[in-house]
Amino acid sequence: MSTRTRRSRLLFASALAAAALTLTACDDGQDVRDEGASAGSASVSAPTASGTSASSSSSSEGSGGKSGGAAASGGTTDAQGASGSKGSSGTTGSKGSNGSAGSKGSSGSKGSGATSARCSVSATRTTATVVSRPLNHMLLTVTNTGSKNCDLLYYPAVRFGEAQSVPAAYEDSKPQAVVTLAPGESGYASVRLSAGDGSGSDGYTAKSLEVYFDTGANTAARPSLPAKGVYVDDSIRVSYWQSTMDDALNW
Repeated sequence: MSTRTRRSRLLFASALAAAALTLTACDDGQDVRDEGASAGSASVSAPTASGTSASSSSSSEGSGGKSGGAAASGGTTDAQGASGSKGSSGTTGSKGSNGSAGSKGSSGSKGSGATSARCSVSATRTTATVVSRPLNHMLLTVTNTGSKNCDLLYYPAVRFGEAQSVPAAYEDSKPQAVVTLAPGESGYASVRLSAGDGSGSDGYTAKSLEVYFDTGANTAARPSLPAKGVYVDDSIRVSYWQSTMDDALNW
């Protein structure tokens, strides 16, 4: 082989190597650009992702705020519900107003509203009994024989024999409340007939007695007296009507 031919082959081989290097370099550059592009796209997608995550986190915060707000408003609703139920329990408290049905107690005014009528001669029985203690005293007893309550007002107006006036009452004997007699119950009053020490005057013996239940009564009861009658003088006094015999005989 000639020297020229060998040189030609060497040059050709060198050219092939150079071309191969060029192609390799091109491939490498392409690879670099591709990697750069992919890196670039990665870096682009990263902000997008972080932006998305940021927006999603902010939206989740927002929704969290909303849900928090909803929870808060839910709490408010609960509180309102609780207060509502409170209100309803308040209404139950109106049960207490049933307690106002306790104004039924005011129907106790039925007792007072008993503004019962005055006791009448026709619906009562009256007795007059001379007692040994206190001395020179008589006990008047009025028993309700009717079917309704009746009131004994003030004090009895008594008239012995032909007396022209009725005796005064011991004002201190006035009870705190009107004496009301239920059917079958009795009321009492005492009569001091004469002074025990003989200091009275204008005395006489009476054999009849009229008892008006109060000074405004028009009809009198006529209880019987002992056959020998009773001695009366100007010191005669009566007590107000009382609920018990003992209270009456204190005067």
